[in-house]
Amino acid sequence: MANELTIPLLPCRDIDEMASFYEMLGFSITYRQTRPNPHIALQREDINLHFYGMDGHVPEQSHSTCLIIVQDTGPLFEAFAAGMRAVHGKLLISGIPRMTRPRLRNDRYTGFTVIDPGGNWIRINKAAQEPEARTKLAKAMENAARLADAKGDERQALKILEGALKQTDGSEPELRDAQAYRDELIERITGSGPRPGD
Repeated sequence: MANELTIPLLPCRDIDEMASFYEMLGFSITYRQTRPNPHIALQREDINLHFYGMDGHVPEQSHSTCLIIVQDTGPLFEAFAAGMRAVHGKLLISGIPRMTRPRLRNDRYTGFTVIDPGGNWIRINKAAQEPEARTKLAKAMENAARLADAKGDERQALKILEGALKQTDGSEPELRDAQAYRDELIERITGSGPRPGD
């Protein structure tokens, strides 16, 4: 068989809350029902996501996730970020909902994650793997991204990144990106205000 279509069906507290969030990211509602069971279908180009309302759902305790493979994460991230900035005046990087920036992780894939109001982790990955990291700082950034952006362990990621930054000689090409990522991790942990440019 060919041309199969798989669409994740993920939990949420409120389908209207999900609709507003995903419309901000450029999705359109393709189906909505409130009875007998709340259900909403959203689509952006070839990306389809469906959500069902669940009494007692706690977003902070959600284990729901799905993976979306794209040729290039950049354009989709920029479109999502523009939607967030238009509605909220900044990129949401802490709390629920939030979105991580595209980063290379130690699985050799570049990706970013959207954590929606239902606590669902929508993981967007580039289809092709990247070349091996060349510096210790680059490897530390990948490990930190894997922990924070893919697993939600910002504290351990910050520990790894700060350790690597202490050992840098200042010549690594990714030094500024590593420092910016460290600052973002601190903001995600503390929930402090937006960084310049967000």
